[in-house]
Amino acid sequence: MIQIRKGSERGHFAHGWLETYHTFSFGTYRDPDHMGFRSLRVLNEDWIKAEKGFPRHPHRDMEILTYILEGKLEHEDSMGSGSVIGPEEVQRMSAGTGVVHSERNPSSSIDLHLLQIWILPEQTGTSPGYEQNRFPREEKRGRLRLIASGNGDAGSITVGQDMKLYAGILGSGETVTHTLDTGRHAWIQVAAGAVQVGDLLLDQGDGAAVSNQAEFVLAGTDQECEVLVFDLA
Repeated sequence: MIQIRKGSERGHFAHGWLETYHTFSFGTYRDPDHMGFRSLRVLNEDWIKAEKGFPRHPHRDMEILTYILEGKLEHEDSMGSGSVIGPEEVQRMSAGTGVVHSERNPSSSIDLHLLQIWILPEQTGTSPGYEQNRFPREEKRGRLRLIASGNGDAGSITVGQDMKLYAGILGSGETVTHTLDTGRHAWIQVAAGAVQVGDLLLDQGDGAAVSNQAEFVLAGTDQECEVLVFDLA
């Protein structure tokens, strides 16, 4: 069974320096029908203006992934981690017992476009941690490239949860099949373009929950797509 979450139905806020869409309840956006999916708790799409960002703020007991689509993100935290990450890069911050961090767009002219993803951890009270890696577009083209997982397989970012996150780029005529093990579920999120899932068309910003289904096929359209697939317990 596949249930679509249209991008146009997400929570939407425009703060001048920040435009953001919330797939699930977050901050002041409350939707009891969309509180998350399995261990996927937050999936926000953000556009941050040049030289703007989030000042220092705390987190705890959450696995936070950042997926950059356009522009660059400057990150600093209380663990001593500091970096600038750009397109093709993924960052993981494990908040654990507590961490304080800031995020900003360091550019003086280019907006930043990213997906912020929160995963509920398997265990709470763990030590905070940080990791980042680059996954070139070539590695995602025509296939689903594993970019985050519970055991760090294939050079993926390690996340403290039984999950796998794949990213793929599909053009017209390209297809990929994803198989779900018994008892597993999937969330599909379209980061750019459009993708066909069976007889359903998902556009940029759309998401879909997949349950009680052994496999599904993603097919490229005439709009090249960038898609994320979460494989969840």
